[in-house]
Amino acid sequence: MKITVVGIGYVGYSLAILLSKKHEVVAYDIDENKIDCINSKKTPIKDLEAKKTLDNEKLNLKGTLDKFDAFENSDYIIVATPTDYDANTSSFDTSAVEQVIHDALKINSHASIVIKSTIPIGFTDEIRKTHNYKNIFFSPEFLREGSALYDNFYPSRIIVGDHSKSAKIFADLLLEAAKKPKKDIPILFTNSSEAESIKLFSNTFLAMRVAFFNELDSFCESRKLSAKEVIDGVSMDSRIGNFYNNPSFGYGGYCLPKDTHQLLMNYNDVPNNIIQAIVDANRTRKDFIADSIISKKPKIVGVYRLTMKHNSDNFRLSAMQGVMKRLKAKGITVIIYEPYYNEEYFFGSKIIDNLQVFKDDADLIIANRMHSDLKDIEKKIYTRDIFNKD
Repeated sequence: MKITVVGIGYVGYSLAILLSKKHEVVAYDIDENKIDCINSKKTPIKDLEAKKTLDNEKLNLKGTLDKFDAFENSDYIIVATPTDYDANTSSFDTSAVEQVIHDALKINSHASIVIKSTIPIGFTDEIRKTHNYKNIFFSPEFLREGSALYDNFYPSRIIVGDHSKSAKIFADLLLEAAKKPKKDIPILFTNSSEAESIKLFSNTFLAMRVAFFNELDSFCESRKLSAKEVIDGVSMDSRIGNFYNNPSFGYGGYCLPKDTHQLLMNYNDVPNNIIQAIVDANRTRKDFIADSIISKKPKIVGVYRLTMKHNSDNFRLSAMQGVMKRLKAKGITVIIYEPYYNEEYFFGSKIIDNLQVFKDDADLIIANRMHSDLKDIEKKIYTRDIFNKD
């Protein structure tokens, strides 16, 4: 088969590698640097499994900036372009997805179009009506930043928002490329709006879990209790489990902030308390973290990494940025150490590219996640990373 993947981020690139082991895959993006990386057999994202696969396996994968080259004669067109949350409209900005589908159908009127971008509930039904084309369906992804290809090789489940023959073939494509035993990979076919709901509710539940343990940590810090001991004891209950329980400055990244906001928007005419509270809790946590830092009266605060987690190059909507804004509003100077950011300033805060200079210049250094880089100055560090894990 010829399969086109549009949008070379974590989702699109990991899918492109996954499927190119057995099929011809064309990766299409408007970013020339990403396409150059693909054609040079380099990874445009930070993903250890992707690098290992590129180094050791033969892939039928090429990148292109030409949409005609990308869409023409494709059997499947996978849309993985980003859908950022637009605070002005209180909804995802789906314009990029809509444009891709418009262009794809103009060039290729027979392809199966699979939406992997996160979209509002009801979007797929609407786009089918707009184009009078039924062979469009949504298939949610459940990938972690930094290990997206691994999660494709070992999927927790495969969900496809359609019951058609084309949908079942697509599920088989994902299944045949997986390294996890096939019998251990559950597959669920649903209607489109149900699949869209599964994605948003799954991520909102994870955000709720992060927020819960962050609020537990806020309580313990305020009452001078050991958050580690309390979390250890709570997590011993097998119904709760020992995961997604390491305190942080708040949930952030590609998915959780925008997905929780979008789900809340879909609740605009449905009574709710929990969904609203999950969104509010993240803001409250950043307030608490900022107030804790301000109480220490630092003049210069160093931010160690803008990224949300280890082995990631993503700092979009990171909780650290929210904390920084609160500190700067109080007149505190903020400097940043972030090797993945190549500019001199980040929203007015100076980037220090020399780690030792960064350590020396800051009165206090805040880190969402601890690192061995900071072991020599632990007394200068403010973090809520208790278990040294993401």
